[in-house]
Amino acid sequence: MPSALIDGIETRYEVVGDGPPLLMFAPGGFDATIEKWSTLGVYARIKLLEHLPRHYTCILFDRRECGRSGGRVERVTWDHFVAQGSGLLDHLGIERAHLLGGCMGCCPVLAFAVAHPERVKSMVLYWPVGGARYRINGHARFAEHLAFVRQDGLAAVVDLVRGHDKTFGQDPRGGPWSSVIRRDAAFAEAYAALDAERYATLVADMGRTLIDRDTAPGAEPEDLMRLDIPALIVPGSDAAHATSAARYLEECLPRAEYWDVPVDGQTEDTAPARVLGFLDAAAE
Repeated sequence: MPSALIDGIETRYEVVGDGPPLLMFAPGGFDATIEKWSTLGVYARIKLLEHLPRHYTCILFDRRECGRSGGRVERVTWDHFVAQGSGLLDHLGIERAHLLGGCMGCCPVLAFAVAHPERVKSMVLYWPVGGARYRINGHARFAEHLAFVRQDGLAAVVDLVRGHDKTFGQDPRGGPWSSVIRRDAAFAEAYAALDAERYATLVADMGRTLIDRDTAPGAEPEDLMRLDIPALIVPGSDAAHATSAARYLEECLPRAEYWDVPVDGQTEDTAPARVLGFLDAAAE
């Protein structure tokens, strides 16, 4: 697959289909890769990538720090993910696009719309993350990683990550840069040499500011309320995707359509048609 250097970070991407551009922020939490659109949970069931490319040019990519994309040790914010997405559009020569986010990918979609509303034709927010349990569990992962760093050091993180293929979500001790450590020897060497106390402060701030509320993170409600962008919201219903987070976005987004259907009603027969119908209407 091709890659692009965006803000000094390698981004693995793929473009499939034909039609208006659709930039897709992958699901999968801190393992948001192209493959998750076909293999993860509800997305494997509804098979969006068997339907959307027939009508839209789907722009898929591994989010930074995930899969075969690179990363950089810094206090990563939603705006960093926005920069990756907008940079990829620039690389492809695309000025405006529809945006589709799944799971945690909804957060950078919201932040993108706030930062660059003129570049966004519409937003599809599929199973937005959020809710009290999402915040609690997310903070617990960052805390577990920091406890391991403080006890064993950053070199031990490198050794741990190289000893298995688990992601940050599967083994929080490895931290949010585990994928980059595993595939980039130079990055791993520089990572192990970082000042552990400064690193711990940075990571603590990162977890606190990314997952900063008991509803859907990504953008402030006052900013969302000012958006004049059509949005389709598809609710989830579990510990990471509280239905209340989807309802919150319905409240905040002035041009929101809320697809009020239970999870078991979201199938290959229903979901792609609903998304395509929304996108087609938004393009008119």
